[in-house]
Amino acid sequence: MPLASTAAGRARLRPVLTVGSLALLAVIGLSGCAAEASPSPDPSTSASAEPTAAPSTEPTAEPTETAEPGTPIALSCEELLTPQDVYDFNPNVSTDPGFAPAEGSLAAAAVADNGIACGYLHQTSGELMTFAVSQPSPEQLTLALNAAATASQPVPTYGAPPAVTGFFRVVGGAGEVQVFTPTFWLTASSTMFFEPGDADTLVRAALSHLPQ
Repeated sequence: MPLASTAAGRARLRPVLTVGSLALLAVIGLSGCAAEASPSPDPSTSASAEPTAAPSTEPTAEPTETAEPGTPIALSCEELLTPQDVYDFNPNVSTDPGFAPAEGSLAAAAVADNGIACGYLHQTSGELMTFAVSQPSPEQLTLALNAAATASQPVPTYGAPPAVTGFFRVVGGAGEVQVFTPTFWLTASSTMFFEPGDADTLVRAALSHLPQ
């Protein structure tokens, strides 16, 4: 090959090599920028939810104040209503030997408060009559009187307030009597009591036998 041709070819190749080298350097430079990762957050400084502290103790209800018990009643059933008192009311009514106050009744409440409850049975009809008396604490006596005044009708024939405050109502077909003195709570219930006057003689007899 002629020498002049060779020299001319080299001269033409030199600029091409220069451009190719620049292109390669540019690619390498770009690749280096893309490979650089942004700094990852420090795990020690990343935000995390703090666990909620559990209460150390469970809340407890305040203890309820226990009602003061009533004074024990020293009377017996035959002293509260004598056999003559019962006979005068109705000759067919006499003491019920198997009597037990029904749960939730006024008679049961009297027994639970150191009182007494007495049962009487009509020998022909089988109807039951109950009388009960207790001597609650002054606070409990006032609560019972207020409850009776709200639910029942006043009965002035049982006695004059404040010495005697009487009430009457019909519950489930039975007449219910509640009588209060400044000290005692007397109650009675029977299907034989259609109205307040039906129990009048027995209520007055029982009141007369209470301790003064």
